[in-house]
Amino acid sequence: MQKTKWITVLVLWSAAGSLWAQAVPQVVDTKNAASLDAQKERRAFGSLLNLAEKEIISAVDAMPADKFGFAPTDGEFKGVRTFGQMVKHFSATNHILAAAALGEEPPAEAGDELGPESVRTKAEILAYLKGSFVHLDKAVEAIGQTNIPVNASPISPLKHGEVTRLALITETLLHAYDHYGQLVEYLRMNGVVPPASRP
Repeated sequence: MQKTKWITVLVLWSAAGSLWAQAVPQVVDTKNAASLDAQKERRAFGSLLNLAEKEIISAVDAMPADKFGFAPTDGEFKGVRTFGQMVKHFSATNHILAAAALGEEPPAEAGDELGPESVRTKAEILAYLKGSFVHLDKAVEAIGQTNIPVNASPISPLKHGEVTRLALITETLLHAYDHYGQLVEYLRMNGVVPPASRP
């Protein structure tokens, strides 16, 4: 009986030791693990950003230059932005959030998410849009770089202490597709099939 008791104790002790070993985190080289994760995140977010950039730029380019002043008037569209104003707003927001992700001050010409007053023609608006994606590409490249600070942005719902570079980049993607849907609607109202929907 005494022998059986000790065998039971040893089995339980051994099982407890095994469970403890599984519960205790293994020692890993977090510096190298973090850089591998950062590389994967840069690749993943870079791919998503490139897709958004391609779809949005092609949609903007598809709108005829004389329709950049178009805004819907039928239904509940009173006071909405014109096509050109929407693209400038979207581009300004890209710049503002990219600047925050890079620890920079928001660009002065971005204004209150309106973009520069001097940017008016289709060519100028397209150039401003493309520049905003270049700025976002730099933010993606900074993923995992601890020597580059991250700022909170007044246009983001994320406050100081909870903002991260990945969160700001995610916010730009969410915002991108919100406006992409509006761009598609404006294009179709003008008889233009969005390039991403063409056969």
